[in-house]
Amino acid sequence: MALNSNKTTWRHKFRITIYNDHTFEEIWQARFTKWGTFILIGSVIISLIALTTILIAFTNLREFIPGYPDGNMRRNIIMTAYRLDSLEKELQIRDQYFNNINAIISGEEPNDFQSIQDTLISYENITFNKSAEDSLLRIQIEQEEQYNLSISNLEENNKEKNIINQHFFTPLKGMVTNSFNPVDNHFGTDIVGESNTIVSAVLDGTVVLTGWTLETGYIIEIQHKNNLISVYKHNAELLKDVGTVVKAGETISIIGDSGELYTSGPHLHIEIWHNGTPIDPEQYIIF
Repeated sequence: MALNSNKTTWRHKFRITIYNDHTFEEIWQARFTKWGTFILIGSVIISLIALTTILIAFTNLREFIPGYPDGNMRRNIIMTAYRLDSLEKELQIRDQYFNNINAIISGEEPNDFQSIQDTLISYENITFNKSAEDSLLRIQIEQEEQYNLSISNLEENNKEKNIINQHFFTPLKGMVTNSFNPVDNHFGTDIVGESNTIVSAVLDGTVVLTGWTLETGYIIEIQHKNNLISVYKHNAELLKDVGTVVKAGETISIIGDSGELYTSGPHLHIEIWHNGTPIDPEQYIIF
């Protein structure tokens, strides 16, 4: 009997009414049961918990939680991880570079070594479509290059007599934006060009290094005769592997703006080293 009475009480309705104190006019009223009141309070609590969880998960309010890192700390952690990863790759590339140099000097084939490309950037959509204007431009450039000596006349007794008879192929036709300046540790020349433009080797040689660094992006180095080394930086994609023998004018990469510290748009940074000393590319190449 008492149990049935309890069940009935949960279903009884209770009225909350608000009256005007002066006129006793009924302004607002609401009817509730104990069960309905329990469901309403439970729904409000669940909604508050869900709303709080969403605000903490998807807004910056979580940074006010004690012990949770703020935005600057997270960025510093990510940048530190990138720098450590780049440092490790630089050490591997340096060791492999010296091993390849020793192998080439000994007449052996260098080991294949190529860093993993950035998977966040897709290069599958790069297409090369020939047009009538492009064909005419190629013919014009080929005719101009027939008479492009691109080397100043040096005396036979000059220190650079080993490269006096070298004909350097122009790696990229464009506008020079930053010239050779060893005082500012700028050991090459920056040439601006259009996106997806190909980069060519300046001389015959063997690819001795390919890789990626945080500062200069995708980089490729070629060993030539007479102790000459050419370096090409900030490429969008490398088209040759270590150990590949290339000819002067052969396509080796695609111009880009890879690297985070020394680039502001698609351009090529080219360096030429002779006997371990950087030389001014503009003295030997007409860009």
